[in-house]
Amino acid sequence: MEPTRLFDILPLNIEKYGAVTPCYCYKRNGQWETMTLDHYSRQTDLLSSALLHLGIQKDDKVALIAGNRPEWNIIDRAIQQVGAVDVAIYPTISTSEYEYILRHAEVKAVFIENAHLLNKVGPIAQKVGISHIFTIESTNDTHTNYATLLSMGEQYYDSVFLDEVRARISTDDVCTLIYTSGTTGNPKGVMLTHRNFIDQILHLKHIIDPVRDRRALSFLPLCHVYERMLVYLYLYMNITTYYAQSLGTIVDDIKIANPQIMSCVPRVLERIYIRLRDKGKSLSGLTKTLYYWSIGVANAYDIEHRTLWYRIKHSIADRLIFSKWRNAIGGDFDIVVSGGSGIAPELCNFFEAIGWPVFQGYGMSETSPVIAVSNRRPHGRKSGTVGPALDGVEIRIDPKNNEICCRGHNIMKGYYKAPELTAEMFDDDGWFHTGDAGRFDEHKRLIITGRIKSLFKTSLGKYINPEIIEDRLQNSPLIDNIMVVGENQRFPAAIVVPNIENLRALAEKNGISCDTDEEMIRDKAIEKLLMNNIRKFDKYFGDWEQIKRIRLVNDEWSTATGVVTPTLKLKRGILMRQYENEIAQLFV
Repeated sequence: MEPTRLFDILPLNIEKYGAVTPCYCYKRNGQWETMTLDHYSRQTDLLSSALLHLGIQKDDKVALIAGNRPEWNIIDRAIQQVGAVDVAIYPTISTSEYEYILRHAEVKAVFIENAHLLNKVGPIAQKVGISHIFTIESTNDTHTNYATLLSMGEQYYDSVFLDEVRARISTDDVCTLIYTSGTTGNPKGVMLTHRNFIDQILHLKHIIDPVRDRRALSFLPLCHVYERMLVYLYLYMNITTYYAQSLGTIVDDIKIANPQIMSCVPRVLERIYIRLRDKGKSLSGLTKTLYYWSIGVANAYDIEHRTLWYRIKHSIADRLIFSKWRNAIGGDFDIVVSGGSGIAPELCNFFEAIGWPVFQGYGMSETSPVIAVSNRRPHGRKSGTVGPALDGVEIRIDPKNNEICCRGHNIMKGYYKAPELTAEMFDDDGWFHTGDAGRFDEHKRLIITGRIKSLFKTSLGKYINPEIIEDRLQNSPLIDNIMVVGENQRFPAAIVVPNIENLRALAEKNGISCDTDEEMIRDKAIEKLLMNNIRKFDKYFGDWEQIKRIRLVNDEWSTATGVVTPTLKLKRGILMRQYENEIAQLFV
């Protein structure tokens, strides 16, 4: 028997695996704790009972603003099984974005994680007239907290009534609104149904090894559809999810959890790669030579074709170097799921070689999210591709502009309160237009070639995809962030946020010293050092795509500064305005 609604998974698992089966592990007050299926189910039912008592009804919108923790899952399911709609929101967006989403979604109640977020979001929630403001953690405030809601649920719990409420919820009902973090304009509320998620789970389960894959590490935000769908999949597959404490504790958390599965974004893999590569700098002699020889062996790994001579070299490198890396980092990885943006093929090769098999995927919030994904079947995985179409999903490449179009069980119900905008995303034959460009390889594996709207043309008539160049150059240890510009200009140039620490070390090595960071980014000799580093990447690009000039800036590009989306995409319009003068000087 398969679930038809997301909240069906839990009782089916209890029946199949037993009530005391662990589902979530998390660190609280310095100690790791485990939540069982029974505990999860009981708290969900109590919370649902409290919400019903407070007047939350079918189709009401309930916002959830919190980091990854088991209460997130409990609240999410409690909202779903009363027929309300979970509006999952990042804890890191701006106050203006909070106000827009809470008002646009017509939110009736909101769960806020802690006192810090309450200070930020509470006044906005009151301003837009939200009826109920709850906190997850206890705060010195009059708002009802999570523990109080559970006590209220104990008082009003009625299993028969709750079953009747659940019975009125259809698989085609909207279970969540996910506001896309658009790089331009206001975010759009993507309406996803129970069926969207259940079909994703049922068509993705074949990538999991049901015997080996028993523990997963989660650190990407649960409010993002990518991580959220995977955590639903872990629950369905009876895989225990360990929640990392923070990005900074991932290595320690991997050692505790010893996970077989972890989702990731390319930037995290890039940083791990750079850290391992740079470790070799402190070595000397034969040890250093062997270290970098092993990295070369890893970069040359091919999933499908490895000669006998390569396998011998790989065996030596694995015994001497790769095994030590695995022991130092921890984990027993069977799958590292990479999504969110493009990843350099040699980076995939590297992690495959050292024992972290990378399964790339592609999708978006509007497709709940998977469109294509690597799998374990013959020709199901190759570096540089995101795998074939997910079962039940059709993909075609528009011959006019190479746009990726799809249709199938993954497509959203539409944008909330925006039928015209929804209609714009589909053609007359029902194909959803992604806005991304791509092509297939000889085995129908999808290759992403860029974002159509990000393309620009130089004055010489050459098209340039800045995202591909940026993704590649961010492999440099000297670059933290980069934005490629050059529309209607003779050549591409870039605004660069350097890695100050690494750049200073390189400068000192070359006999260049600066008293301050600001002095350093204005120093032409240091700029030349960075350009020489960028030149090493020219082999990956055509002549017309190679960066000719750069301008260094010592600014923070993050969600906090409002120039990067929560999924780490650049808000180009904002950055172009912010650096208008610097960009103009690049082309003088």
